[in-house]
This record gives sequence, C-alpha cells and structure tokens, in this order.
Amino acid sequence: MNTHSRRSRDKPFVTAKRAVSPLSRLGFSLCAIALSALAPQAASAQGRLDAQYEATLAGIPVGKGAWTIEIGDDTFSASAQGGTAGLLKAFSGGTGSGASQGRVVGGALVANAYTATTTTQKKSETIRLVLANGNVRDFSIDPAPPVDPDRIVVTDAHRKGVLDPMTGSMLRVPGNGEVLSPDSCRTGAGIFDGRLRYDLKLDYKRMETVKAERGYHGPALVCAIYFTPIAGYIPDRPVIKYLANERRIEIAFVPIAGTRILVPFRMTIPTPFGPAMLEATSFVTSAMPPRVAKTN
Repeated sequence: MNTHSRRSRDKPFVTAKRAVSPLSRLGFSLCAIALSALAPQAASAQGRLDAQYEATLAGIPVGKGAWTIEIGDDTFSASAQGGTAGLLKAFSGGTGSGASQGRVVGGALVANAYTATTTTQKKSETIRLVLANGNVRDFSIDPAPPVDPDRIVVTDAHRKGVLDPMTGSMLRVPGNGEVLSPDSCRTGAGIFDGRLRYDLKLDYKRMETVKAERGYHGPALVCAIYFTPIAGYIPDRPVIKYLANERRIEIAFVPIAGTRILVPFRMTIPTPFGPAMLEATSFVTSAMPPRVAKTN
C-alpha cells in the first residue's frame, strides 16, 4: 500500500467542497448521482456509447462533458470528462474526469480500478480505487486531505459490497423482458466514491420521449432517485442536508443499443438558484457483434 493510501485509510474524508467551487461542486455532485445505479447484472451483449452532455442552471449553460462506454466480450471500460463553461468558467473554472475498467464475468461487469481527477484554479486532486468483487481493496486521495473531527469516518465495513460511481453508471436490467419497464427503476445500491459512502434508491416515475441533437430519439424511463449519506461527510453541511431531503431529483434512462444496459440521458434536480440539469446533446450508441473465436 502506498503512502497516500495509508494516510487516506487513517484519516476522515472531505467532501468535494474543498476541491471545487460551490456551483462546480454542485455540477460534479449531480454527475456522480446521475452515474450511480446498481450492482452488476447480466450484460448479455456488447455495445458502445459516445455521448456529449451539457449542464445548465436555471437554463444558463454552466458546463459540458463527454462520456464513452465500451462493453466487450470479456472486458469493459467507461470514461467521462467535463468542465465549467460560460460565465461560470470566468469565475470558477474547473475540470473533472473519471474512468473505470474491469472484466465481464458471466455477463456481469466487475470493476477492478477507478480513477477520478478534479482540477480548479486553486488545486488538483486525484482519487484512486482498487476493487475486487464489489469490495474496495485499496484507495488513495492525492494530495491527502486534512483531518476534520466533525466528519463521519468511513470504516472497512462501509467499503464492502459497494460500487464505484463509474461502474455504477450503467443500470443493468436482468432477464429477457422489456428493459424500459417500471420495474427497472425499483432498486437501489451502495456507492463509495473515495470520499463518501452513500446509498441511492430509485423508484419509477413515468415514461417519456427524448431527443438528442444528434443520435438517440426515442423512449426514456424516468426514475426518481433518493440520496442517503452513510459516512465520509459532515452532517451540518448544507449541500448534504439538501440532497438528503430533496424528493424531486429524477433521471431519464435510455438503452445502449444491443444491450440490456440503461444509462442516464438527462438528470434534473431543483436548487435554490433554479433547476439544475445535465442532458445529452449527442447520444450515439451502437451494438457491437460478439467476437468470433478463431478456428484452425
């Protein structure tokens, strides 16, 4: 275990508040929640997604990002990157990126590594996780965060049976029925992002039709999402209280072609400044044929 990793285990965690500005932090928090879903289920096919997203606050553009997912016969990878835009960039410029990779085992996506980096005008920070079968084997935050006695400590038990945010970005629907069904929303999971350990619960809201400027045009499954902090946070922080009490957060999911995997097309959360939204402007997805074994 490296030095940063040892220090990270021995100290309480800090939230993204010390890494990004308040509005930038809100955008990254929305992305993290939107990209966190369920434990691995059967993937059943191979596919690819190339998407572009725009974040707005009260209708004003505040950020842009890109998301790529590749699911192969025996491996998978997912990566996202984004940053502040427009007027917000002039006041509090920031960028962020995340990536996860792992194996496809029996049709299930099993992550073994996750990395996330945030960079602002004041600092840059990188979080790394090493996972095995849903348990965090090792992690680090570089630079190591300061101690805060008010923070609820994340224990070893909190890091078992969890997903990293990027692997959790795909809502997998088991079976062979309709993927865009109300039952696909009725689920939940535990997430550990290197700082926070929290639970997410989804529930069905409605069906609707969505259309990107480029790519996807079709039905979307809209789920309500509820956030419950478990550890790694300061209870008195307003943003934690707000997200935990807010009951109107929702995500519109659409499928990756050729798979039984749903990913967020749009996410909306009310804020004191107006509605915050992350929505795909380009959503190009395609099925990839299974690899054919070589024969002599």
